[in-house]
Amino acid sequence: MLKQIAALVLLSTLIVFAMNYAQQAVQWLMDAHNWVAQVLTDVFTVGQAGNIARGLLAILAIPVLIALVPTLIYWAVRRHWFPYFLEIVWVVWLVQAGALLMSQA
Repeated sequence: MLKQIAALVLLSTLIVFAMNYAQQAVQWLMDAHNWVAQVLTDVFTVGQAGNIARGLLAILAIPVLIALVPTLIYWAVRRHWFPYFLEIVWVVWLVQAGALLMSQA
């Protein structure tokens, strides 16, 4: 538990010092989400079911694509599955969902 507290303090300190870069990364994440949602508007209908499907795919596509980058690099080097793929997907999804919720408020 002490290691987790130390890691939390260290990561919080790094975020404070790199706040401009963190804000820029979240903005890129939001821009990518908006771009995917806009592209999917051409595919799905305007009705309620189309909006739900578009929103679901838009919020899932970016975290999976971001997690695929280190996975493919790891696979190219080690030739087996990257062990932290879903953890990366979850972290990116949580950041994206938090940013989306904050932008709607």
